[in-house]
Amino acid sequence: MSIRQQIRPVLTLALPLILAELGWMSMGIVDTIMVGHMANPALAISAAALGQVLYNTIAFGIAGVLLGLDTYLSQSHGAGRFDEANRWLLHGLILAAGLALTLILIILCAPFLMLRLPIDRAVLTGSVAFLGSLNYGTPALFLYFTLRRYLQAFNHVRPIAVALVTANLINVFGNWFLIYGHSFGPIHIPALGVTGAGLATSFSRCYLALFMVIALWRIERRHHYGLISMARHFEPNRLRRLALLGAPAGGQIFVEISIFGMVTFLIGVMGRLPLAGHEIALNCASFTFMVPFAISAAAAVRVGQAIGRKAPSEAASAGWAAILLGAGVMACFSAVLLLIPHAIAASFTADKDVIAATIPLLFVAAIFQFFDGLQITATGSLRGAGNTHAGLVVQIVGYWIIGLPVGYLFGFRLQYGAVGLWLGLCTGLIVAGTTLALIWHRTTKKLQTVT
Repeated sequence: MSIRQQIRPVLTLALPLILAELGWMSMGIVDTIMVGHMANPALAISAAALGQVLYNTIAFGIAGVLLGLDTYLSQSHGAGRFDEANRWLLHGLILAAGLALTLILIILCAPFLMLRLPIDRAVLTGSVAFLGSLNYGTPALFLYFTLRRYLQAFNHVRPIAVALVTANLINVFGNWFLIYGHSFGPIHIPALGVTGAGLATSFSRCYLALFMVIALWRIERRHHYGLISMARHFEPNRLRRLALLGAPAGGQIFVEISIFGMVTFLIGVMGRLPLAGHEIALNCASFTFMVPFAISAAAAVRVGQAIGRKAPSEAASAGWAAILLGAGVMACFSAVLLLIPHAIAASFTADKDVIAATIPLLFVAAIFQFFDGLQITATGSLRGAGNTHAGLVVQIVGYWIIGLPVGYLFGFRLQYGAVGLWLGLCTGLIVAGTTLALIWHRTTKKLQTVT
């Protein structure tokens, strides 16, 4: 199949995943919008920002280890080895349980370090409470991650989208109940502020996990993949292989998200207002990023299935189709950010100072959209081919060795503040996007040679 012929099947798989990822990101955006209408929006948004960034940095870095399932599950499916895929799922669940416990312990210990940071004490207190409330949903989050990988590798992506859309409705109502407080006759629900936002998100994640379990049970009854009758013996070597393949993928996600975490900390030192503007702009950039992120998941599945069928040319064209789609849609988002930045910022809060702090950052985000789409879809294509190391190395160099020093130079030395730090992020994304696209080009040549 040519690249043009691959666009439709990639989109068919990616569209429900796009809806799911946008739904996933919408939870954080809804939290930010709803706390942004509290009495002190700069304080509330800043507190939620620190809590979200810290949790997401650690959680998605650790959970990223489960991305190794994409390779094994999709290649097993492509080869018609459903029994093999089922055993990978079983060991993925075992690995997920250990990873979830690790995250819970880290989050429990985090306040001891957070409260010593040189950031506004009120912001830190609120972020610690928000972080603790998010931790209740950690086991459900990892169960959702694992079951989702199995469903999408087997091309059952619609339940994932439905789960995220409905979970958002639960999150909205949960936020409304718990953030502001309400009374219903003799029943009084106290206003929990940012803590309530975290609790609503945790409850939504429990719903997500339950939805995935029910969806998988129904799909197994309909298609008979052999999940119920599979061998359930523990294979240490299989678990080790899964962890070794997934660790670089998790490391890559950690490297990418942690650079935003570091920038959040540095901007937090500048005060509440720059931090609030940063949180809104980061929510917007993260929201647009979810589209190519979903396409990259589809790329991993399509490339992996093609390799499982021993069709390297099909794997190459699937990867390139995903990369072109990801970069193209991000170019469109760039135009939106450039044309209506004020309207976007004003949708989060009515505070004019926060809006003014947000708009310049949206302009910088518009510059790096294309390269962000390029790097994540190339990473997904490489993951489908079993290469989880390239993205890790490239992003360490691009973000930490190049991007962060550039951002520090512009942000602190040249006094550009938050905008300067975002220019550093922009530089890192340009390097990563260009390099990973070149690595995928070289990988497609090797696939053809090997076969």
